[in-house]
Amino acid sequence: MSATIIDGKAVADGLRRETSEGVGRLFAERGIRPGLAVVLVGSNAASEIYVGSKVRQTTGVGMQSFEHRLPAATTQAQLQSLIAELNDDPQVDGILVQLPLPAHIDAHRIIEAIDPAKDVDGFHPLNAGRVATGSGGIVPCTPLGCMKLIRSVQPRVMGLDAVVVGVSNIVGKPMAQLLVAERCTVTMAHSKTRDLPARCRQADVLVVAVGRAQMVRGDWIKPGAIVIDVGINRLAGEAGSPGRLVGDVAFTEASAVAGAITPVPGGVGPMTIACLLANTLQAALTRRT
Repeated sequence: MSATIIDGKAVADGLRRETSEGVGRLFAERGIRPGLAVVLVGSNAASEIYVGSKVRQTTGVGMQSFEHRLPAATTQAQLQSLIAELNDDPQVDGILVQLPLPAHIDAHRIIEAIDPAKDVDGFHPLNAGRVATGSGGIVPCTPLGCMKLIRSVQPRVMGLDAVVVGVSNIVGKPMAQLLVAERCTVTMAHSKTRDLPARCRQADVLVVAVGRAQMVRGDWIKPGAIVIDVGINRLAGEAGSPGRLVGDVAFTEASAVAGAITPVPGGVGPMTIACLLANTLQAALTRRT
């Protein structure tokens, strides 16, 4: 193994410290304590874990946490009514609706109902448009975290060739836009791209977010490239075993070729909540000044 392992937990810890210090200054100077509202509909096991972690980390950096747990039978109208209340609540600076929502609720309409100034997930179309045009906007947490991880090993990326594998609105598209803003030459690819291995081998920076376990192999990697693995997949274990978590990149193979690589777990994952908290602080500073 020759690659530098990018420690997402350490980078996330540093970002949380910065956010906590910013929250402390805001309270000391102006008596303002930022507030994050988290809305969970139903009882999805993974979502329960994510929400619990978000609540703990929110209070851990000194912010107010407003938790709303709603039954799975909650209607579209009821959820939109709650969003309207949170939009109007001056103590709430950020609103996060945990996805996925139950099938009978239109997630797009819920996202569009959130005040863009409080959309700390960065999913609202207005924020997406602002990020795409380079005119501000709240950046989605996972791409923002990926960018910080890239900069942790390569502070200057201008002029590098970047390939983003995956075209989702949550990760792939905003990730490409952030890299373009840094003056990278960016190729967007996906699982159906012709000769995808050859495309990947062109990348000085390779970001993979396709949701396919270990799809990107070691011989797809350009020697010395920075590899950011956004995927999280569970491989089946033996009977009675939960299996193990792996990314979209074959880590052992890729580590022998790459210059730097994120592990799974412990790479991109810890950054998402850390960036959520940073976005909430920024939303508070923007809204209340």
